[in-house]
Amino acid sequence: MLIYSRAATAVRAGHWTVTNPGGGEVGPMSFRHRVDAGRRLARRLEHLRGTDLVVLGLPRGGVPVAAEVARVLGAPLDVIVVRKLGVPFQPEVAMGAVGEDGALVLNTDVLRAARVGERELAAVERHERAEVDDRVRRFRGLRSRVPLDGRTAVIVDDGIATGATARAACEVARAHGAARVVLAVPVASPSAVEQLSHVADDVVCVEIPAYFAAVGQFYDDFRATTDDQVAALLQQAADQPAGSPATPDDPPGDVCDPPALDTDVTVMAGDTRLAGRLTLPADAGGLVVFVHGSGSSRHSPRNRYVAAFLNGAGLGTLLFDLLTPQEEADRGNVFDIELLAARLGGTLAWLRDRPATAQLPVGLFGASTGAAAALWAAAEPDAGIAAVVSRGGRPDLAAPRLSHVQAPTLLVVGGLDTVVLQLNQAAAAMLRCEHRLSVVPGATHLFEEPGTLQAAAALARAWFANHLPALGRAA
Repeated sequence: MLIYSRAATAVRAGHWTVTNPGGGEVGPMSFRHRVDAGRRLARRLEHLRGTDLVVLGLPRGGVPVAAEVARVLGAPLDVIVVRKLGVPFQPEVAMGAVGEDGALVLNTDVLRAARVGERELAAVERHERAEVDDRVRRFRGLRSRVPLDGRTAVIVDDGIATGATARAACEVARAHGAARVVLAVPVASPSAVEQLSHVADDVVCVEIPAYFAAVGQFYDDFRATTDDQVAALLQQAADQPAGSPATPDDPPGDVCDPPALDTDVTVMAGDTRLAGRLTLPADAGGLVVFVHGSGSSRHSPRNRYVAAFLNGAGLGTLLFDLLTPQEEADRGNVFDIELLAARLGGTLAWLRDRPATAQLPVGLFGASTGAAAALWAAAEPDAGIAAVVSRGGRPDLAAPRLSHVQAPTLLVVGGLDTVVLQLNQAAAAMLRCEHRLSVVPGATHLFEEPGTLQAAAALARAWFANHLPALGRAA
């Protein structure tokens, strides 16, 4: 463990010392991706487990790392959104920083030396506060900031080169009432560690290499993190039960090796031939069967997106057409829940007869009327379904069977999809199995708003990860 603490480590004449309790030399290290980096960093923070802390990711790249740290420590996850206040005509020079809820940190020495007047300062502050507010809306939606008063703030980034943003984040966290500030990163430059040790109470790094050109050089996969990914990770963390730590070796959230099988298939549901797409990652921990609704096919971009998200968690997926092209011409078939459920039942039997899928625990992911078909099929006594997720579904159309469903069921509904939300609330009251109703703020029926579909996918991933037996054993 590499810890640089101003409380424990002396800094003299521009030199600094890194304590390495494990002993031995520390060589350069490469991380597979941000999830891997978060796991390794979490191991260095085990001494904080059980304390009153909040893990704060620096958007965007720091949030996937922070999500792993929070998951392992069983701590709440949030973002800390800060903006540097640059000196007018010299914006690279910071005269302060702003954060949420009016947090303001000023460097009076810089203000004095640059002769920045109140009007100039106010103009810069106004602009940067607008940027903070916009980012908060995109990342967190309608949720409130997690309070820091009297708590330990663990600020996490994917790496630090210069440390300007991290410095501002530490100062803003104190302005928000944090009693202690810990800056935790997988990798940082020596100069940044030295400087930040005067701002944070502790700086925890997995690696502090002597040669440091850029953060990305220490990652095999350093793809940019998107706003949608940040929003989804925060939503997933908000929906997890408080104080439920995971282990550092849990499967990664959204990064995996290429699938071992990814092919078009012809599903035999009884005597009916249905087109499908079967994807199986290596050592798949389970199989999720997608049950489309409202005439949607296996080509649905929304379901394909969610399927790829689940593949990244080590889950296999089957997307298939419940109806033949001729049957789709009759819109009445789309609402024939018994017909759709029968097709699904035949598909499940087909999967049990295939060597590649016979032993995999099966979950169902249903959308619209497909969710009703999934629940109808799951109510069969010998269905053998491990979990069900409904996204914007119509479980009310399966009302006669809901009390017989035994598989743990997650109902995901958009907060702006008011009619369907009411239908799901009524359906949830009929379920006798383990169930949860999760509302995605700002989402309408099709989850077309930025970040909402990924939030739904993250909820589904967490639900299947918790309820598919093989996946649980792998973890």
